[in-house]
Amino acid sequence: MIRLSSTIRGLLMAGAVATMFAGAVPAVAQQQQQQQRATSLDQLLEQVRRGSQEAAERNKQREAEFRAARNEQAALLQQARAQLEKELGTSQQLEQRFAQGEQQLGELTGQLQERLGTLGELFGVVRQVAGDTRGVVEESLVSGQLPNRAEPLDALAQSKELPSIEQLQNLWYLIQQEMTETGRVAKFDTTIVTTSGEQVQAPVVRVGPFVAFTDGGYLRYDSAQGKYVELARQPADRFTGLTSSFIDTQSGLADIALDPSRGQLLALLIQEPTLRERIDQGGVVGYVILFIGLIGLLLALERIVTLTLTGAKVRSQMRSKEISKSNPLGRVLAIYEENRTVDVETLELKLDEAILREIPRLERGISTIKVFAAIAPLLGLLGTVTGMIKTFQAITLFGTGDPKLMAGGISEALVTTVLGLVVAIPLVILYSLCSGRAKSVVEVLEEQSAGLIAQRADEEHFRDRAA
Repeated sequence: MIRLSSTIRGLLMAGAVATMFAGAVPAVAQQQQQQQRATSLDQLLEQVRRGSQEAAERNKQREAEFRAARNEQAALLQQARAQLEKELGTSQQLEQRFAQGEQQLGELTGQLQERLGTLGELFGVVRQVAGDTRGVVEESLVSGQLPNRAEPLDALAQSKELPSIEQLQNLWYLIQQEMTETGRVAKFDTTIVTTSGEQVQAPVVRVGPFVAFTDGGYLRYDSAQGKYVELARQPADRFTGLTSSFIDTQSGLADIALDPSRGQLLALLIQEPTLRERIDQGGVVGYVILFIGLIGLLLALERIVTLTLTGAKVRSQMRSKEISKSNPLGRVLAIYEENRTVDVETLELKLDEAILREIPRLERGISTIKVFAAIAPLLGLLGTVTGMIKTFQAITLFGTGDPKLMAGGISEALVTTVLGLVVAIPLVILYSLCSGRAKSVVEVLEEQSAGLIAQRADEEHFRDRAA
């Protein structure tokens, strides 16, 4: 039994080794072997033998398939090598053709440059002139009357090819047309855009490319809309008043304001602030200066009129023998007549007192004018200081990057200074005028008083000598 078991164990090991050497048995054979278990040693030996035969056949089949695949791969490799050699040959041919093409391209390029000659420079000049002309034509006032003139120049300015004769003729025509319209005055009906955004039909007069206007208002040309647009703010009346007279002129010559910069000067002109806006820039201090100036002016006018009338009455009293108390000299003479019997010293005191009573009436308000003349420049200096304070505050908050933020404070500083001087200078002149007229009347009173005293002294002297 022991020897038989050793034999069986050896057979099993041999079968296992044979199975491992031959490869894995198909799954179907393994399943059949598992389903059909050997019931004796003979059956087991038969199964091992059949398995070995099947594995050997299977291995032969695999070897045959491998040899066939190897031969096929070798054929494919040989075919690929042949294709590679063919492509390498084609590549060398293409490289030679490319080199020849480059050489030929260089020769043709040289021939092209030689044949073009100055045409290349002409092309660059034409493109530049077309671009410049397009900008001029597109923004010109003439385009409001003749729209869509600049469209043909777009293709010419952006073209990368030599221009055609037709394009050159069109460019020449547009330049000549702009030159012709520069010296022409045209009147036509067209659509204009009002300041409220409404489009209305109105007659427009265009003076070359310089100005365009309707009755009482200048226009600008908006290239985006292709229409004339009313200015948001018209220039001074001395300019707008010329438009009506120019439109009404049927023949001959007429005056009109021209803008040789084609709108730039007009745009700057309408941005210039008016007198009211200048005054508003002075702020509260500016209004105070103007208020003081107005009061001083009214007071000075009142004093001038009063002193002028008083001087006329005094001169009339000097020519008259009748005493009138409606003027200072008449009141002084009345004091003299009332005190004829007193001595010279007392009479002198009486007359001096009468003159002193007249001086305040004559000089009333003149000192106020002087004070206003002194206060006005001081207020201007105050406005200058406050304006500079605002300017420095703006610089502190926002820096110096935007000058507009500092313009308010600087405007207030300068405008208040100007207002102070504008008010002070006339008030000083008026003060001098009023003071001079008052002094002239006082001098007349003193002169007449001195004459009366001298006359009375002479009378007393002759009376004493006669006694």
